[in-house]
Amino acid sequence: MKERRENFEFESFLWRFAALRRRFSFFISVYLRLSAVAVLLAVALPAQAILPIQHWQTASGARVYFVENRDLPMLDLSVEFPAGSAYDRPEKSGTAGMTNALLRRGADGMGEDEIARRLADVGAQLGGSFDTDRAGLSLRTLTSRKERSEALDLFGRILRKPEFPAEALEREKVRLVGALKEADIRPNTIATRTFYRMVYRDHPYALRSSGEVETVQKLARDDLLDFYRRHYTARDAAVAMIGDVTRAEAEAIAEEVTRGLPQAAAAAPQLAPVAPLPEGTTRLIEHPATQAHIMVGAPGMRRGDPDYYPLFVGNYVLGGGGFVSRINEEVRQKRGLAYSAYSYFSPLTREGPFLLGMQTRRDQAEEALKVVRATLSEFIASGPTAEELAAAKQHIIGGFPLRIDSNRKIHGQLAMIGFYRLSVTYLEEFVKNVERVSVADVKDAFQRRVRTDRLVTVVVGADTARP
Repeated sequence: MKERRENFEFESFLWRFAALRRRFSFFISVYLRLSAVAVLLAVALPAQAILPIQHWQTASGARVYFVENRDLPMLDLSVEFPAGSAYDRPEKSGTAGMTNALLRRGADGMGEDEIARRLADVGAQLGGSFDTDRAGLSLRTLTSRKERSEALDLFGRILRKPEFPAEALEREKVRLVGALKEADIRPNTIATRTFYRMVYRDHPYALRSSGEVETVQKLARDDLLDFYRRHYTARDAAVAMIGDVTRAEAEAIAEEVTRGLPQAAAAAPQLAPVAPLPEGTTRLIEHPATQAHIMVGAPGMRRGDPDYYPLFVGNYVLGGGGFVSRINEEVRQKRGLAYSAYSYFSPLTREGPFLLGMQTRRDQAEEALKVVRATLSEFIASGPTAEELAAAKQHIIGGFPLRIDSNRKIHGQLAMIGFYRLSVTYLEEFVKNVERVSVADVKDAFQRRVRTDRLVTVVVGADTARP
């Protein structure tokens, strides 16, 4: 008996070891090909793509993006929709987030406990995604026939027939209202809410993704049902998939999970353009916090923006490169005004924010703000040095393989490409596009896109605060 158990354990070890070898062989091959591209940019790409993304549409109009990886018996799948917080109405803000949260709380006659039990029985993981632009569901399952079939059936039922149980809604509203009230007294929350309201004004991007206390309290089940029917439509769905299935199997899966989704009754939802800021504004807000929270910025860039690469690479030099960025060097290293100072662009369907941020002692807030503004003005006027740009490109290109070194990361890239309708060659071209950026490109893009006389500045907790 002992010998049989030891044989079984040894065979199990061999199976796991073989599975790990298969798993890493795929990602090692991807890494080596990407590294070769990074080093030999002047040489034509090999015939085999780094990540061969396959793309098609289902019968209902859903867009599908698929990468076949037979090295692990796993499947990662998501279905996303233009149903993020930007599609809320001000008087009903929080509807989008609540709709997404309650999708998994009951569907097609199943309660949340039954859903959790059935998922556990087949070893599947169900998740949700929600941000400013998009919302949806995701699934990770084994690809053995029984487990995959049951997991996909469950996933499809939840996606097609959510019930939004009244008791779950009331419970979630109580929890969320409590969290919002607690967050509303924190300086970082106050700074963020004020910043977005000043930058985006009447645009939906100004809305708080979770909603406000007064709007969440008013949410009813019919609000969620209405939002679901208008925004979780088959025509607007983006399906992302990677795993141990063939193209034919992937096509059948995409048809299965999008079958029966609501049919669009109107044109696809469109977000209004983001208007540029007419002038710069500053808001100083009193708060008893020991540290002042500073945010400076404006509308930045969108997904697929023609200036994406110059702004992205340039920002690495300005404030996105951590300890090697100019802002961190000037604020932290030279003057000790903050532990961390940074900047970033957050591209969305429309122009997401360009933001510079930091925390500093209350009595240092004015000095720190002057340093940040001066550093930004100098960067816009002169751009990066050739040495700074070369170092930034080297770091970005060298780190790019780590963005796609697992099924989960690749799936995230597929979902982003699919939702924003980017080219299926986006990942193939990323390294080359970064390498093409010049000092002149960065300088030109920043001078056109970042106006220092049209920036919003928010300081929460400054000694100089006034009503």
